[in-house]
Amino acid sequence: MELSLSSPYVAEYVKAQTALMQVIDPELSVNIIDLGLLYGIDFSDAGKAVVTMTLSTPYCPMGDAIQSGVVNVLKACFPDREVEINLVWEPEWNYDRISESGKAQLGLI
Repeated sequence: MELSLSSPYVAEYVKAQTALMQVIDPELSVNIIDLGLLYGIDFSDAGKAVVTMTLSTPYCPMGDAIQSGVVNVLKACFPDREVEINLVWEPEWNYDRISESGKAQLGLI
């Protein structure tokens, strides 16, 4: 997820991204931000935070746990917003989406 300093929601994006670093993929022991699973968050509706994200595979056995973690940390940060997850498969997740920090945690570099 790229942040734009000109966005009217930059403060919310930074707060959300920081919180979402607490959501760990239980199989890989790396947070979803460093894994590149988060594609974006829409704060344009004052009552919602719509998260667009993916999982490493459509059959990810921990997908429900990861999504629950996303909802839980965002509800804690934004108690006045409903959290909605838009799970997508395009663009398809791949190892290139993993940050340098994530690759280091996985022993890939």
